Amino acid sequence: MSMEKALPKGFEHASEGQAAVYKASAAKNTAQSMVNFRGRPGGPGRGMGQTVEHAENVGGTLRRLMRYFGHSKKLLVFLLAAVVCVTLAGLVAPSLQGSAIDHIAGSAWSQLRTCVIVLLVVYLGNVLFTLAQSLLSARLSQSITRLMRHDLFKKMDHLSIRYLDTHSNGDVMSRMTNDVENVSSTVSQSLGSLVSGLLTVLGTVAIMFAYCWQLTLITMVTVLLTVLVTKKMSQVMRKVYRKRSAILGQLNGHSEEMITGYRSIVSYNKQQDVIDEFCQTSDELRKVSIKAEILGGSMGPIMNCISNISFVIVAAFGGYFAYTGLITIGTVSAFIIYAKQFSRPINEIAQLYGTIQTAVAGAERVFALLDEPDEDNSGDKELANITGRISFRNVDFSYVPGKQVLFDFDLEVEPGQKIALVGSTGSGKTTVVNLLMRFYPVDSGEILVDGVNIQDLSRDYLRDNIAIVLQDTVLFSNTIENNIKYADLDAPDEAMVRAAEMSHIRHYIEKLPKKYDTYLKQAGAGLSHGQRQLMAIARAVLADPRILILDEATSSVDTRTEKKIQDAMVQLMKNRTSLIIAHRLSTIRDADKIVVMDQGRVVEIGSHEELLAKQGKYYELYMTQFAGNKI
Repeated sequence: MSMEKALPKGFEHASEGQAAVYKASAAKNTAQSMVNFRGRPGGPGRGMGQTVEHAENVGGTLRRLMRYFGHSKKLLVFLLAAVVCVTLAGLVAPSLQGSAIDHIAGSAWSQLRTCVIVLLVVYLGNVLFTLAQSLLSARLSQSITRLMRHDLFKKMDHLSIRYLDTHSNGDVMSRMTNDVENVSSTVSQSLGSLVSGLLTVLGTVAIMFAYCWQLTLITMVTVLLTVLVTKKMSQVMRKVYRKRSAILGQLNGHSEEMITGYRSIVSYNKQQDVIDEFCQTSDELRKVSIKAEILGGSMGPIMNCISNISFVIVAAFGGYFAYTGLITIGTVSAFIIYAKQFSRPINEIAQLYGTIQTAVAGAERVFALLDEPDEDNSGDKELANITGRISFRNVDFSYVPGKQVLFDFDLEVEPGQKIALVGSTGSGKTTVVNLLMRFYPVDSGEILVDGVNIQDLSRDYLRDNIAIVLQDTVLFSNTIENNIKYADLDAPDEAMVRAAEMSHIRHYIEKLPKKYDTYLKQAGAGLSHGQRQLMAIARAVLADPRILILDEATSSVDTRTEKKIQDAMVQLMKNRTSLIIAHRLSTIRDADKIVVMDQGRVVEIGSHEELLAKQGKYYELYMTQFAGNKI
């Protein structure tokens, strides 16, 4: 199966230029995801290791991330205080143990009792502060997560249509879920460990030097060995994990294609081909995963071996120094604990490096979305009484620079006229609607409504006076009433029922047990395509717009229902300017003007009868549909 990314829902019938924008961006996103894909909680590859993602601007990303910490200053201060207390307890305990051993060796039983009581208090405090650290880390991470997701969702309301058309839904959702979750996990699990680790290393070195600088320098040899081995193994593991993540991304993409394209696979009897391709990729993943798991599993034993070497060195030289009287037996005991305590945070910090890098990379992706320019909101004019006159004057437009979609497009639409746009796929019909709705800005030329450039009109005012019914209907997980009233939440129930009657959906709704209070789950998954489209038409009827746009609005209904809807539309379109995009030419015979488009240009304009008489492009389209002629 091809790994080429399919166009998203609602984008399948876009022009070639518009599709090129999406495909170019999707190819880049897919290639990047193949490299960056990693096992996430609840997703493919869970527990299979993690590939380190690197941010391009670590410093700038961290500075912006710190602003979110600024909203929870008290939590952060308390968390750091708990971390400091836990670290101090960990640093003091070995020293107290060493003193206890010295008291035993010197038979100082009264002092031993005091030392043991203090040690017990230290251990108890360590437990309590560790619990506090966990609770505060969880609260801080959730506070930051809430703020970031709030900013992202707010940003979504202002993103340009161009951005959403050129980025897959999965990519946008991944930023809001997985990337934010990575930041949250790092804050809750790694922040305290990182601060504690740094403090532990510094404190341990200071105490060890205070006890015996000679033994401390000897201990540093094993620390250097730990750093070198960790660095070398990390380089090897990174290559293997990256390769595994790339193959895992391919397997995930293959599975997604298989699921979404299952009907086509079965229709062409390609099940075995799909299975063979899946097995081939899966076998390759298995081989790489075994190697990755072996490398990952060997890290712990190797670090333990080095730690044991450190233990032997400290015991041997410490025993010699104790024998010569340089240090006491208790100091040797404390040194053994400090030596282990010194290497542990270094290993933890090395392991946290990848997690932190991945979180910073995720935060950078989040900030990249937040930095996207908002949709153009220029213009503040509002007309006292919009009539619906539309003028396209010398409009040129390109979705992708260098790939022009509209060429010197001119069209005059009088108030109340019914205009049909026809043409082959990719001719630019939908693009005309996108420009009128201000989803995209024109490259050159201008679009006027009642003689005013739409760039000068208030964007909200313009869209309030336009209702659009798309071929791919969008319903929300809500009641039928709220879905129909989405166009006007304050509309009275009588108007809603009238709209349902005009769109021929009332009979179906009122047969339901809860009628208009019926809750549509999964955005109307239980309805047929035709029923969803009828509800969208009812929504447009309720909007009572001055300009009506129908983009293949009856494509999913049967011929009988289509005729009823057309009759209702005659009433709906009275005194309204209507633009109809149609592939079924039978639906636009009574249009006042039919505009025939081909490769971004207007090639013919006229009524149905006039264009048939010309025997031009429209005649070819019409005869292809109805006469079965091969043109």
